[in-house]
Amino acid sequence: MQSLAILNAAQTARMMTMADQANRPNPLREAVLELPRERNAMIDWLLYDLDKLHHNEAAELAPRYAAPGSVLLVGNSDHPDVERFDHYDDFRASRQAQTCRALIVAGGGSSALGAAAFARNVGDALDAPVLAVVSGYGLSDLMTEAMGGMLWFSRLMPTRHQFEAVDLMSRPQGSTFAYAKIPDLDGIAGAQDAKTVAAILAAHPIDTLVGHSKGNIVISDALSILADTQPAKAAQLAKSLTVIQISTRVALPKGFTPITIMGEDDRYGEMNSDKDIEIDFAIPGAWHHTNTELSGHLDVTNAVERAVKRAKEAKAA
Repeated sequence: MQSLAILNAAQTARMMTMADQANRPNPLREAVLELPRERNAMIDWLLYDLDKLHHNEAAELAPRYAAPGSVLLVGNSDHPDVERFDHYDDFRASRQAQTCRALIVAGGGSSALGAAAFARNVGDALDAPVLAVVSGYGLSDLMTEAMGGMLWFSRLMPTRHQFEAVDLMSRPQGSTFAYAKIPDLDGIAGAQDAKTVAAILAAHPIDTLVGHSKGNIVISDALSILADTQPAKAAQLAKSLTVIQISTRVALPKGFTPITIMGEDDRYGEMNSDKDIEIDFAIPGAWHHTNTELSGHLDVTNAVERAVKRAKEAKAA
Protein backbone atom coordinates (compact mmCIF):
# COMPACT_ATOMS: atom_id res chain seq x y z
CA MET A 1 0.00 0.00 0.00
CA GLN A 2 1.68 3.19 -1.23
CA SER A 3 0.20 5.45 1.43
CA LEU A 4 1.72 3.32 4.21
CA ALA A 5 5.09 3.49 2.45
CA ILE A 6 4.82 7.30 2.42
CA LEU A 7 3.96 7.33 6.13
CA ASN A 8 6.93 5.06 6.84
CA ALA A 9 9.24 7.39 4.88
CA ALA A 10 8.04 10.32 6.98
CA GLN A 11 8.40 8.50 10.29
CA THR A 12 11.88 7.25 9.39
CA ALA A 13 12.99 10.76 8.45
CA ARG A 14 11.52 12.16 11.65
CA MET A 15 13.28 9.53 13.77
CA MET A 16 16.60 10.48 12.19
CA THR A 17 16.10 14.10 13.27
CA MET A 18 15.07 13.36 16.87
CA ALA A 19 18.50 14.31 18.21
CA ASP A 20 18.23 17.74 16.61
CA GLN A 21 14.73 18.18 18.00
CA ALA A 22 15.97 17.32 21.47
CA ASN A 23 18.42 20.23 21.19
CA ARG A 24 15.66 22.75 20.46
CA PRO A 25 14.50 25.19 23.14
CA ASN A 26 12.06 23.54 25.59
CA PRO A 27 12.78 19.89 24.69
CA LEU A 28 10.39 18.76 27.46
CA ARG A 29 7.46 20.25 25.55
CA GLU A 30 8.53 18.42 22.39
CA ALA A 31 8.92 15.14 24.28
CA VAL A 32 5.42 15.42 25.78
CA LEU A 33 3.88 16.07 22.37
CA GLU A 34 5.86 13.56 20.30
CA LEU A 35 3.70 10.48 20.92
CA PRO A 36 0.42 12.29 20.17
CA ARG A 37 1.99 13.75 17.02
CA GLU A 38 3.08 10.31 15.82
CA ARG A 39 -0.41 8.99 16.51
CA ASN A 40 -1.82 11.94 14.56
CA ALA A 41 0.38 11.09 11.58
CA MET A 42 -1.24 7.64 11.62
CA ILE A 43 -4.67 9.29 11.72
CA ASP A 44 -3.71 11.38 8.70
CA TRP A 45 -2.68 8.21 6.87
CA LEU A 46 -6.20 6.90 7.48
CA LEU A 47 -7.97 10.13 6.53
CA TYR A 48 -5.89 11.49 3.65
CA ASP A 49 -4.49 10.41 0.30
CA LEU A 50 -0.84 10.15 1.36
CA ASP A 51 -0.08 8.07 -1.72
CA LYS A 52 -0.35 11.29 -3.75
CA LEU A 53 2.85 12.49 -2.05
CA HIS A 54 6.35 11.40 -3.03
CA HIS A 55 8.82 9.85 -0.60
CA ASN A 56 11.13 12.87 -0.71
CA GLU A 57 8.23 15.24 0.00
CA ALA A 58 7.17 13.21 3.04
CA ALA A 59 10.75 13.06 4.31
CA GLU A 60 11.18 16.83 3.96
CA LEU A 61 7.91 17.54 5.79
CA ALA A 62 8.52 15.06 8.62
CA PRO A 63 10.88 17.06 10.91
CA ARG A 64 8.33 19.90 11.16
CA TYR A 65 5.08 18.18 10.33
CA ALA A 66 3.43 19.44 13.49
CA ALA A 67 4.47 23.10 13.20
CA PRO A 68 1.27 25.05 13.96
CA GLY A 69 0.28 27.84 11.60
CA SER A 70 2.97 27.14 9.02
CA VAL A 71 1.95 27.38 5.37
CA LEU A 72 2.58 24.94 2.54
CA LEU A 73 2.57 25.61 -1.18
CA VAL A 74 1.56 22.33 -2.83
CA GLY A 75 1.69 21.63 -6.54
CA ASN A 76 -0.81 19.29 -8.17
CA SER A 77 0.06 15.80 -9.41
CA ASP A 78 1.29 17.13 -12.76
CA HIS A 79 3.73 19.49 -11.03
CA PRO A 80 4.50 17.74 -7.73
CA ASP A 81 6.34 19.96 -5.30
CA VAL A 82 5.85 21.03 -1.69
CA GLU A 83 7.37 24.16 -0.20
CA ARG A 84 6.94 25.06 3.47
CA PHE A 85 6.97 28.59 4.89
CA ASP A 86 7.53 28.97 8.62
CA HIS A 87 7.70 32.78 8.52
CA TYR A 88 5.52 35.38 6.87
CA ASP A 89 8.46 37.17 5.19
CA ASP A 90 9.44 33.95 3.41
CA PHE A 91 5.85 33.45 2.34
CA ARG A 92 5.62 36.99 0.97
CA ALA A 93 8.90 36.53 -0.93
CA SER A 94 7.50 33.61 -2.94
CA ARG A 95 5.99 34.90 -6.20
CA GLN A 96 4.09 31.67 -6.81
CA ALA A 97 2.62 31.70 -3.30
CA GLN A 98 1.38 35.26 -3.82
CA THR A 99 -0.46 34.34 -7.02
CA CYS A 100 -2.03 31.16 -5.62
CA ARG A 101 -5.83 31.45 -5.54
CA ALA A 102 -6.85 28.42 -3.47
CA LEU A 103 -6.38 27.70 0.24
CA ILE A 104 -7.18 24.55 2.21
CA VAL A 105 -7.28 23.55 5.87
CA ALA A 106 -7.26 19.84 6.67
CA GLY A 107 -8.55 18.27 9.87
CA GLY A 108 -7.65 14.80 11.11
CA GLY A 109 -4.32 14.66 12.88
CA SER A 110 -3.45 18.24 11.90
CA SER A 111 -0.06 17.29 10.45
CA ALA A 112 1.68 18.73 7.41
CA LEU A 113 1.46 15.28 5.80
CA GLY A 114 -2.34 15.28 5.83
CA ALA A 115 -2.49 18.94 4.79
CA ALA A 116 -0.17 18.36 1.82
CA ALA A 117 -2.08 15.28 0.65
CA PHE A 118 -5.45 17.04 0.92
CA ALA A 119 -4.04 20.08 -0.89
CA ARG A 120 -2.80 17.87 -3.74
CA ASN A 121 -6.27 16.37 -4.13
CA VAL A 122 -7.77 19.86 -4.32
CA GLY A 123 -5.00 21.01 -6.67
CA ASP A 124 -5.81 18.15 -9.03
CA ALA A 125 -9.44 19.30 -9.08
CA LEU A 126 -8.46 22.91 -9.81
CA ASP A 127 -5.44 22.06 -12.01
CA ALA A 128 -3.44 24.59 -10.00
CA PRO A 129 -1.16 24.85 -6.96
CA VAL A 130 -2.83 25.22 -3.58
CA LEU A 131 -1.87 26.84 -0.27
CA ALA A 132 -2.39 24.82 2.91
CA VAL A 133 -2.36 26.05 6.50
CA VAL A 134 -1.06 23.43 8.93
CA SER A 135 -3.05 23.29 12.14
CA GLY A 136 -0.20 21.52 13.90
CA TYR A 137 -0.44 20.01 17.37
CA GLY A 138 0.43 21.82 20.56
CA LEU A 139 -0.40 21.79 24.26
CA SER A 140 -3.72 23.58 23.64
CA ASP A 141 -4.77 20.70 21.37
CA LEU A 142 -3.63 18.13 23.95
CA MET A 143 -5.73 19.83 26.64
CA THR A 144 -8.79 20.09 24.38
CA GLU A 145 -8.39 16.44 23.44
CA ALA A 146 -8.29 15.44 27.11
CA MET A 147 -11.76 16.96 27.44
CA GLY A 148 -13.06 14.79 24.62
CA GLY A 149 -12.11 17.01 21.70
CA MET A 150 -11.05 14.09 19.47
CA LEU A 151 -14.63 12.77 19.39
CA TRP A 152 -16.68 15.94 19.82
CA PHE A 153 -14.40 18.38 18.01
CA SER A 154 -17.27 20.59 16.83
CA ARG A 155 -18.23 21.28 20.45
CA LEU A 156 -14.79 21.62 22.02
CA MET A 157 -12.45 22.96 19.32
CA PRO A 158 -13.80 26.52 19.68
CA THR A 159 -12.58 26.48 23.32
CA ARG A 160 -8.98 25.61 22.51
CA HIS A 161 -7.96 29.29 22.23
CA GLN A 162 -8.47 29.44 26.01
CA PHE A 163 -5.41 27.19 26.32
CA GLU A 164 -3.34 29.09 23.75
CA ALA A 165 -1.54 31.06 26.49
CA VAL A 166 -0.02 27.82 27.81
CA ASP A 167 1.08 26.88 24.31
CA LEU A 168 2.60 30.28 23.57
CA MET A 169 4.53 30.37 26.86
CA SER A 170 6.08 26.98 26.14
CA ARG A 171 6.96 27.67 22.49
CA PRO A 172 10.42 28.98 21.63
CA GLN A 173 10.41 32.65 20.71
CA GLY A 174 10.15 33.17 16.95
CA SER A 175 8.86 29.63 16.32
CA THR A 176 5.39 30.74 15.20
CA PHE A 177 4.25 31.90 11.79
CA ALA A 178 4.38 35.71 11.64
CA TYR A 179 0.74 36.23 10.75
CA ALA A 180 0.22 39.71 12.23
CA LYS A 181 -0.98 41.59 9.15
CA ILE A 182 -4.40 42.44 10.59
CA PRO A 183 -4.48 45.35 13.07
CA ASP A 184 -4.32 44.12 16.68
CA LEU A 185 -4.52 40.50 15.59
CA ASP A 186 -2.43 39.30 18.52
CA GLY A 187 -5.00 40.73 20.93
CA ILE A 188 -7.88 38.79 19.39
CA ALA A 189 -9.03 35.53 20.97
CA GLY A 190 -8.41 32.76 18.50
CA ALA A 191 -6.11 29.89 17.63
CA GLN A 192 -2.96 30.45 15.63
CA ASP A 193 -4.10 28.43 12.60
CA ALA A 194 -7.29 30.50 12.32
CA LYS A 195 -5.32 33.74 12.57
CA THR A 196 -2.99 32.56 9.82
CA VAL A 197 -5.94 31.77 7.53
CA ALA A 198 -7.46 35.17 8.31
CA ALA A 199 -4.20 36.96 7.48
CA ILE A 200 -3.88 35.18 4.13
CA LEU A 201 -7.49 35.88 3.19
CA ALA A 202 -7.05 39.54 4.13
CA ALA A 203 -3.98 40.13 1.98
CA HIS A 204 -3.98 37.61 -0.88
CA PRO A 205 -6.21 36.90 -3.90
CA ILE A 206 -7.85 33.71 -2.63
CA ASP A 207 -11.06 32.74 -4.43
CA THR A 208 -11.48 29.10 -3.31
CA LEU A 209 -11.38 27.95 0.33
CA VAL A 210 -11.72 24.25 1.13
CA GLY A 211 -11.88 22.56 4.52
CA HIS A 212 -12.12 18.97 5.65
CA SER A 213 -13.46 17.77 8.99
CA LYS A 214 -12.35 20.06 11.85
CA GLY A 215 -10.50 22.21 9.30
CA ASN A 216 -13.92 23.71 8.58
CA ILE A 217 -14.03 25.03 12.15
CA VAL A 218 -10.66 26.71 11.63
CA ILE A 219 -12.05 28.36 8.48
CA SER A 220 -15.19 29.49 10.31
CA ASP A 221 -13.04 31.01 13.08
CA ALA A 222 -10.85 32.77 10.48
CA LEU A 223 -13.83 34.30 8.69
CA SER A 224 -15.24 35.43 12.05
CA ILE A 225 -11.91 37.13 12.85
CA LEU A 226 -12.10 38.98 9.53
CA ALA A 227 -15.74 39.92 10.09
CA ASP A 228 -14.78 41.44 13.45
CA THR A 229 -11.56 43.19 12.37
CA GLN A 230 -12.11 44.02 8.70
CA PRO A 231 -15.86 43.99 7.97
CA ALA A 232 -15.44 45.60 4.54
CA LYS A 233 -12.97 42.87 3.49
CA ALA A 234 -15.24 40.18 4.90
CA ALA A 235 -18.19 41.56 2.93
CA GLN A 236 -16.10 41.55 -0.24
CA LEU A 237 -15.04 37.94 0.35
CA ALA A 238 -18.64 36.90 1.01
CA LYS A 239 -19.43 37.87 -2.59
CA SER A 240 -16.35 36.44 -4.29
CA LEU A 241 -15.12 33.50 -2.20
CA THR A 242 -16.20 29.91 -2.87
CA VAL A 243 -16.19 28.06 0.45
CA ILE A 244 -16.35 24.26 0.23
CA GLN A 245 -16.93 22.20 3.37
CA ILE A 246 -16.11 18.49 3.22
CA SER A 247 -17.16 15.92 5.84
CA THR A 248 -18.48 18.52 8.32
CA ARG A 249 -21.03 21.33 8.07
CA VAL A 250 -20.16 24.41 10.09
CA ALA A 251 -21.97 27.74 10.40
CA LEU A 252 -20.13 30.70 8.86
CA PRO A 253 -20.45 34.45 9.52
CA LYS A 254 -23.32 36.33 7.91
CA GLY A 255 -23.05 36.56 4.13
CA PHE A 256 -21.01 33.37 3.62
CA THR A 257 -22.80 30.30 2.24
CA PRO A 258 -20.72 27.13 1.92
CA ILE A 259 -21.08 24.33 -0.60
CA THR A 260 -21.27 21.22 1.55
CA ILE A 261 -20.09 17.70 0.72
CA MET A 262 -20.77 14.72 2.99
CA GLY A 263 -20.31 10.97 2.73
CA GLU A 264 -23.65 9.21 3.08
CA ASP A 265 -22.16 6.83 5.66
CA ASP A 266 -20.15 9.47 7.55
CA ARG A 267 -21.64 9.22 11.05
CA TYR A 268 -18.60 10.85 12.65
CA GLY A 269 -18.83 13.92 10.43
CA GLU A 270 -22.59 14.07 10.86
CA MET A 271 -22.49 14.13 14.65
CA ASN A 272 -20.06 17.06 14.45
CA SER A 273 -22.15 18.97 11.90
CA ASP A 274 -24.68 21.77 12.15
CA LYS A 275 -27.91 19.97 11.24
CA ASP A 276 -29.51 23.24 10.07
CA ILE A 277 -27.10 23.41 7.12
CA GLU A 278 -28.24 21.42 4.10
CA ILE A 279 -26.01 18.91 2.29
CA ASP A 280 -25.33 19.92 -1.31
CA PHE A 281 -23.52 16.75 -2.38
CA ALA A 282 -24.08 13.42 -0.60
CA ILE A 283 -21.47 10.90 -1.76
CA PRO A 284 -22.86 7.33 -1.85
CA GLY A 285 -20.93 4.78 0.22
CA ALA A 286 -18.43 7.36 1.52
CA TRP A 287 -17.27 7.65 5.13
CA HIS A 288 -15.14 10.38 6.75
CA HIS A 289 -11.81 9.43 5.18
CA THR A 290 -10.42 10.50 1.79
CA ASN A 291 -7.65 7.89 1.38
CA THR A 292 -8.46 6.40 -2.03
CA GLU A 293 -6.55 3.21 -1.15
CA LEU A 294 -9.21 2.37 1.45
CA SER A 295 -12.78 1.34 0.72
CA GLY A 296 -15.54 3.78 1.61
CA HIS A 297 -13.39 6.82 0.81
CA LEU A 298 -14.68 10.22 -0.28
CA ASP A 299 -13.05 11.20 -3.59
CA VAL A 300 -11.94 14.77 -2.87
CA THR A 301 -10.81 15.61 -6.40
CA ASN A 302 -14.12 14.58 -7.98
CA ALA A 303 -16.19 16.22 -5.23
CA VAL A 304 -14.32 19.53 -5.45
CA GLU A 305 -14.66 19.54 -9.26
CA ARG A 306 -18.44 19.19 -8.86
CA ALA A 307 -18.60 21.89 -6.19
CA VAL A 308 -16.53 24.37 -8.21
CA LYS A 309 -18.71 23.74 -11.27
CA ARG A 310 -21.83 24.50 -9.21
CA ALA A 311 -20.24 27.67 -7.82
CA LYS A 312 -19.39 28.90 -11.33
CA GLU A 313 -22.90 28.17 -12.56
CA ALA A 314 -24.40 30.05 -9.62
CA LYS A 315 -22.21 33.10 -10.23
CA ALA A 316 -23.04 33.08 -13.94
CA ALA A 317 -26.78 32.90 -13.32
